[in-house]
Amino acid sequence: MFTATGQQLHRQLGQILAAPVLRGDNDPLERVRAAHEVQDRAEALLAAAVQHAREAGRTWQEIGDVLGVSRQAVFQRYGKPIDPRTGEVMNTNPIPGADELARSVIDDLAHGRWPAVSARFDATMRDRLTDEGLAEAWAHIAGLAGGYESHGDTESVRAGDFTTTNTPLMFEAGDFVARITFRDDRTIAGLYILNPDVAGGAGGSGTK
Repeated sequence: MFTATGQQLHRQLGQILAAPVLRGDNDPLERVRAAHEVQDRAEALLAAAVQHAREAGRTWQEIGDVLGVSRQAVFQRYGKPIDPRTGEVMNTNPIPGADELARSVIDDLAHGRWPAVSARFDATMRDRLTDEGLAEAWAHIAGLAGGYESHGDTESVRAGDFTTTNTPLMFEAGDFVARITFRDDRTIAGLYILNPDVAGGAGGSGTK
C-alpha cells in the first residue's frame, strides 16, 4: 500500500506540474482544485508511511518526534484504537460539522445567550451547570482578561464515544481555549474554558 500510494502521488505531481493549469491564463480555481488533490494524496501517503513505520516496530514517540507533535497527537490522528468493550477497531472520525457546532456554542457564549447553550447540554451537564453558572463562569474570564474579541481555528478529535473540539479564544488582555465535548447526538457532554498551557495537555481542569 505504501509503495502504491507513493507511486500514485508521484505520477499526479508530475501531471499537475506539467499541466497548463499552472499557466497564468488558466482559471485560478483549477489550480486550487489541483493543489487540493495533491494535498489529499500526500496525506494518504503520510498515513501509509506512519502505518508502515508502526509495522516495522517504530514507536508512536519516534513518529511524533519526526512530525513535530506529541505521541498522543500522532496516535489520535493515525492510530487504530481497539474498543476494550467489543475488541473491535474504534471509530476515530469526529462528528460531522463539529467545528461549526463548536463555533456556534462560542458565539452564544460571547453574546450571553446562556439558555441557547444549556439547551444543548446532555442530562448530566444539565444537572451540573445552570444558566447562572454559565454566566458566572464567562464573567470570571472577562474579569481576568477583559472582553471577548475573536476565536481561532477549531481542532476536532474523536476519542471513544465523544468528539472534543479545541478553539482558541482571544480576549482583550489574554488568550484561552474553549474545549467542548460532544456526543454523537450533538449534545454537549463537557464545556471548559482553559488556559492555553493547560489545553495543550491531554486533559486538565478548567472553568466548567
